[in-house]
Amino acid sequence: MTDVAVATRVAQARKLAGLTQRQLADRANVSIGLVRSVEQKRAPATQAFIGAVAKALRVSVTDLTGQPFTPAPGPDTEVHAAIAGLRTELAAYDIDNAAITETQPLRQLAVSVERICTYRRNASFHRLGEELLPLLGEVRAAAHRSSGHEHDRALVMLCELYYSSYSLAHKLGYADLAGTAVDRLAWAATESGNPLWTATAQFQRAAMLTSCGDWTAAANFLESCRSNIEPRLSVGRREDLIAWGGLHLQSGLAASRAGKREIANAHLAEARDTAQRLGDDRDPVLSFGPTNVGIWSVALAVEAMDAPEALTRARTLTIPAGAPKERVGHHHMDLARAWLLFGDRPRALASLQEAKRVAPAQTRYNPMVHETVRALARAEARKVDTVTGFAVWCGIADRL
Repeated sequence: MTDVAVATRVAQARKLAGLTQRQLADRANVSIGLVRSVEQKRAPATQAFIGAVAKALRVSVTDLTGQPFTPAPGPDTEVHAAIAGLRTELAAYDIDNAAITETQPLRQLAVSVERICTYRRNASFHRLGEELLPLLGEVRAAAHRSSGHEHDRALVMLCELYYSSYSLAHKLGYADLAGTAVDRLAWAATESGNPLWTATAQFQRAAMLTSCGDWTAAANFLESCRSNIEPRLSVGRREDLIAWGGLHLQSGLAASRAGKREIANAHLAEARDTAQRLGDDRDPVLSFGPTNVGIWSVALAVEAMDAPEALTRARTLTIPAGAPKERVGHHHMDLARAWLLFGDRPRALASLQEAKRVAPAQTRYNPMVHETVRALARAEARKVDTVTGFAVWCGIADRL
């Protein structure tokens, strides 16, 4: 897709729907001033705004963001090229893989799956593009040819591979494929009976509802999911604590997008208490723990458009060495938005540069990064080499 600003896409979609700016504002439950500011490129579009407008206009979020963005030449193009094969593999989830005559023992496959998990947590898109697809085909074959405990082990491996498929598709902007991957994750989790992977599928399903602007549906769904976990909390099993806390974080996001800040803070407080009870950051699935809750606390303040609170929370946050680059990169993207809201453009750009250093591909293809860069470029009275250079790196130069 061509890289056109969200502002332009919103205006085009609104006019195609035959709506005035005021009518769109009423349908999306946002102020007409915000619609005008976004369309006139005086304010960057937030994720909450994009979701609300997409729902009101009955278009997809990616119709407004323009995803997937054109990949950079070289390894990035190769990663995008793997998407076609991933579509086929996800469609064949419940069929044995006849192309595989003999599978490796599960203990050997488990080593490869663990490596995929590491790639996902470190936002290593190129590595995922190289290794994910063939491994998926082999583990699928192993799952269909095994029984009992071995079958369950293979299904849990598929959970990680489907989750990594979701992560890759989502971050590259293939929302439809990401949704399919979540469906496959839910299937494998249910078949294996694994409660943490079940909660992970629920977490991402709610994330998609939130992204599309259906915040009430997301909140109700998450409450229902937590009600199944709550009776087991007194036992204190790790997987239940991780699931409980992670689902509260996702509820906080839905509340923030809906403008319900007190509710968002209540969910954040519950997640923080749960993380303290857990006591560490060793969860390799949802990355739930004290550090990730701190990262989410900044993100939720940004979603609430409260830059001072976001920056205050960031100052008290210490991210340890070895934290997943996926989460650290997102944190610096959120910080960039916070500094932009605060009016400190140099620090906003510095945060983007740090996000690029930590997780380059993830940063390059994030639509909020594109919006932040456009806002920075428009705010400069003259061309600034560092901003222009970052825009070129993102692939959005001369189309601000």
